[in-house]
Amino acid sequence: MQKIYLDNVATTKVSNEVLTEMLECYGDTFGNPNSLHSFGRDAAALVDKARDRVANLINAERSEIYFTSSGTEGNNWAIIGLALANRSKGNHIITSSIEHKSVIEACKRLERLGFEVTYLPVDKTGLVDIAKLLHYINHKTVLVSIMAANNEVGTIQNLKAISKIAHEKGVLFHTDAVSAIGNFKIDVKDLEVDALTLSAHKFHGPKGVGALYVKKGVRIDNLIVGGGQERGKRAGTLNVPQIVGFGKACEILQQNYIIDYKKVKYLRDYFVNSVEKEIANITINGHLHQKTPQIASISFNNVDAEALLTLLDLAGIAVSTGSACDAGSVEPSHVLIAMGKSIEEAQSTLRFSFGTNNTKEEIDYVVKELKKSVEHLRSISPLRAKK
Repeated sequence: MQKIYLDNVATTKVSNEVLTEMLECYGDTFGNPNSLHSFGRDAAALVDKARDRVANLINAERSEIYFTSSGTEGNNWAIIGLALANRSKGNHIITSSIEHKSVIEACKRLERLGFEVTYLPVDKTGLVDIAKLLHYINHKTVLVSIMAANNEVGTIQNLKAISKIAHEKGVLFHTDAVSAIGNFKIDVKDLEVDALTLSAHKFHGPKGVGALYVKKGVRIDNLIVGGGQERGKRAGTLNVPQIVGFGKACEILQQNYIIDYKKVKYLRDYFVNSVEKEIANITINGHLHQKTPQIASISFNNVDAEALLTLLDLAGIAVSTGSACDAGSVEPSHVLIAMGKSIEEAQSTLRFSFGTNNTKEEIDYVVKELKKSVEHLRSISPLRAKK
């Protein structure tokens, strides 16, 4: 039985080129990059090269890139660190109701520390209500954090407009770009963001490494304390192999962006068009045009998504019901609920996410198995009589 992976938003396969560079760090270049001897200097040189590659990908300066263990750490650091460092200016934060849990939970922690948090609503396509942002931003607001692209439905936010509104009020702007990198061009200078989170494993780099971009001159408190690594901002011995892999993944992404974008978008569009032709009573979620090329979020009327996922898995097809960070949760997707979906609709939704390793032939097989599974589940559903 063939195995087909359509869960590329959860994570991607590490590329051979990335793995090759990482393996070199487990050989002769094993030193601690903070050591002063030659072994340490050799490792530090590799870290510097990786930092340049990450910075080049998003048009930042090397000194503005800080390595982290994940997108979650980056989001926690950005939200908590920026809020605490600028608390003298105010205690109000604005975010959206469809953010990744690492942003929402960081905001909840700040609420317990006395901050006020406004969770902006979104429309049925997942776009943040700009009018609500204008309404709620005030003289006490110190930070606006809105994700660049949603990890469940793919909707891309109006970042430049949000950034402009924040800066006109003297407010810092952070964006979680973990699900955006590789899906559209990110230029921190053009977007005028003050902080941005990214993670390597979303574009064929290794798991366990990410980065936080912090604009030069922006004050941010440390989240992890201890030694003086990362220019005194983030303690802990650097994970050199992962960082090297991260840098290589950034370089490859920058070189192949246009070709990879077109291929993934073609596969996603081909899949969606095929599903619409073959399966009735479905809804495509997210913005029709303003979305990443990678994601297809589909609600199947009168079908339990977990049961459908299980049948597809038995057929060798890997998909998801939403964020991998929420796997096992009995709660419906907070993203879909915020977009106005009912609990029943949210629980009938699967996310298919495509990568450069997928093929048209795989898509044909997936659509065939998907149609068969949906028809089977609807035939035994107690809700089958409903439209």
